[in-house]
Amino acid sequence: MQIPLEQFEQYIDETILKRGLSYFKKGRVRQVEEISSGEYEAIVEGTADYTVKLTIKNGIITDYSCNCPYDLGPICKHVVAVIFYLQQEQLGLSKTNKKQKSSSEKKPSKHKTVAEQVDELLEKIPPEELKKFIREKSLENNTFRNLFFMSFLQYNSNESKEFYEKQIKSILRAASDRYGFIDWSSARIVWTFVSNLLETAREQKNSRNYKDAFYICIAVMEQMTEALQYSDDSNGDIGGNINSAYEMLYSMAQEELPEEIRKLFLDYCFSVFDKKIYEGWGTHMDMLRLASLLIQTEEETEQLLKRLEKDQRSEFLNEEAQEIKYAVLLNKKDSQIAETFLAENISNPNLRKEAIQLAMQRKDYEKAIAIAKDGIKTDEKDKPGYIKEWYNWLLKIAQAQNDTQKIIEYARYLFINGSRREQDYYQILKENVEPEKWNDFVEKMIHEILTKSRWPDYYLIANIFIREKWWDRLLELVKNNPSLDRIEEYEKYLANDYANELVELYVNGILKYMESNMGRDHYQKACRYLRRMIKLGGKEKANEVIFFLKNTYPKRKALMEELDRV
Repeated sequence: MQIPLEQFEQYIDETILKRGLSYFKKGRVRQVEEISSGEYEAIVEGTADYTVKLTIKNGIITDYSCNCPYDLGPICKHVVAVIFYLQQEQLGLSKTNKKQKSSSEKKPSKHKTVAEQVDELLEKIPPEELKKFIREKSLENNTFRNLFFMSFLQYNSNESKEFYEKQIKSILRAASDRYGFIDWSSARIVWTFVSNLLETAREQKNSRNYKDAFYICIAVMEQMTEALQYSDDSNGDIGGNINSAYEMLYSMAQEELPEEIRKLFLDYCFSVFDKKIYEGWGTHMDMLRLASLLIQTEEETEQLLKRLEKDQRSEFLNEEAQEIKYAVLLNKKDSQIAETFLAENISNPNLRKEAIQLAMQRKDYEKAIAIAKDGIKTDEKDKPGYIKEWYNWLLKIAQAQNDTQKIIEYARYLFINGSRREQDYYQILKENVEPEKWNDFVEKMIHEILTKSRWPDYYLIANIFIREKWWDRLLELVKNNPSLDRIEEYEKYLANDYANELVELYVNGILKYMESNMGRDHYQKACRYLRRMIKLGGKEKANEVIFFLKNTYPKRKALMEELDRV
């Protein structure tokens, strides 16, 4: 959420606003620094000391963060307290100081930024003094030493997997609490550090320093996979680092690597798979997927196939192994062997798709139809999610054969039942159904949609009314299901002919909404719909609703403020 600095109070929940102001007035905002132009950092005293970061560009707060655990809204009281601090002169505010204001607490915008102070100091310090400082700090401070090593990896020619593991373990220890657990806010710190490390790996890869990039990626994957066992990764930070490292390895595996690196890479894939280092995680089978890109010799191919033939822990992993094996057979063995394997494992949905595509490439449509229909029959009970996939293939086959009757049959099924729409099924139907039969055809579809389940797909029916420009029926549909969101969604289609009816729908919707919702966000939403009423020509009705709300909920101060702004 971007917040105009001059109007920030209008964008923040009233309760959070009051708590932030209280924190500011009690002098809990301290150590405010302008790190660089428009980028601020401050400490706010709360249950603990929390770090707030704030970015302001052209009078707009474009980014903000706080490492407190608050997650009940978009912005916490600590961030608000810092905003009040930065705006204290404009708002004519003062805070209760517990002690004499220190120079560091003065408004940072009147002083040089931290970046400017650092640059100025670096210009003055003799190089030898700077080297001496870094050397001494590296020897006495483990955290500083690791940060120094990781920041200048590109200049160190003696990297190894162990070297990078050591650095990652250090940051994991620093982020852990006394019980060894990494909470969600500390996980973000780990993510930042490891992301920087992976950026170094990317630079090394682009410079064709593949060994260094490889060691960084595997160190990240192993250490972060282990860290998942004792971390709150609800934000996906640690998992994101693992995915980024794997994606870089996958990209490397597709390049023309030096033989030494290719062999090192392949041996690693086989070794970690055999040792089950990633077992229980998606990356376990991914190691063999990487290996399939790296194998070159007959011996290596057989080593990979032997591992793929082992029975895996789950049906999903077995299917993944089958898919990798098929790709290997197709690329490294006779095509007939690959096709035989494909036919033997046709129950695997992804291999079934391969088989259908292969049959269609050969224009063997009867075989493609048989495979798709077998998929419907096979998956109907245990994998119903794939049924629409096979119908979609049947439609593609019918289109390839110019079979109008089948095109209509399959497109109709997919329009009524499909959630994933690869094609515009409605348009396909319109192009293939005879014009004189079209209206009757559509009415039968509507009837089926309304009667096939207890909860009809009103969105689908509305789509039909819009495509056919049946505005009176669309209005009736909205009247029968008059949520505010639905009224707004279809307003653009109905405004020209049914403005008065929409105004009435908004009136009832707003009053019902206010009966069960409280809070500034909800009040702003209700007022947004009041403004829509006015745009539709219903200013008088809007005023009546405002009058009613003010008299019904007079103690809701935030509501009164929002209504006054309409």
